[in-house]
Amino acid sequence: MGIDKESDIAANLQIGPTSAGMVRIYIEADGGIELPLDFEPEEAEEIAEELRAAAEAVRAMGTSKPKPKRK
Repeated sequence: MGIDKESDIAANLQIGPTSAGMVRIYIEADGGIELPLDFEPEEAEEIAEELRAAAEAVRAMGTSKPKPKRK
């Protein structure tokens, strides 16, 4: 699956600090999939910048789809 391909898979996303001083992105998807991703604070800031840049690119294209339904 590519980054620009739509999917019917639903997932929950949580982001927060860990007791070990990391930033965790926790993804829970249908079928019992749990994916904890831990990042150093600097890496988390880089990810945040990439998210902002992608959002700005979508706004510049003038195309925005409705938010997907979450379970």
